[in-house]
Amino acid sequence: MSFVRSRCLQGMSNLNPTKTALSNIGVAMFTVADQDEALAFYTEKLGFEVRADARFGDDDEMRWLEVAPPGSGTRLALNPPMGGEPGGSSIGVETADVAGEHARLRAIGGIDVDPELMRTPGAPLMFMLRDPDGNDIVVVEEPQAT
Repeated sequence: MSFVRSRCLQGMSNLNPTKTALSNIGVAMFTVADQDEALAFYTEKLGFEVRADARFGDDDEMRWLEVAPPGSGTRLALNPPMGGEPGGSSIGVETADVAGEHARLRAIGGIDVDPELMRTPGAPLMFMLRDPDGNDIVVVEEPQAT
C-alpha cells in the first residue's frame, strides 16, 4: 500500500467514532435504460455473472437484476431509473492485472474504455470505462497485502 493511500485510510478511520453493526457493502446500484441490454453488456462484454434475476410486484411488472464479477461478494443491481435519467453513478472494481484487463476490454470492442492506463505517482494503476448508460467503472489495481 502506498504511503498516500495508507495515510488517507488512517485519517478516514477517525472520521466516525460511532460503532456500527453493518459489516459489508452487499449491493451497489446503477440505473439503466434497458435491463436486458445492460445484462448483455455486463455478462458478455465484462464477463460478470448473473446473481439474481427476479420479477416482483402485483403483476410481476418490476424486475430485480444483479450481476457481479466471478467470486465477488458485492453485487451490482441494474435498475430502471426512478423519476430521472439512467446513468451518472460509478463504482470501482479491482484486478491484479490492470494492464491485461485493459488490453482485453479494448480488444473486445464496443466498450467506451480509456485509451491509456492512468499512471499517477502515489496512486494505484487504473483506467476507466463507461457502460452504455453512462455509468462509470474505475478498474484499479488490487491493493498489495500488508
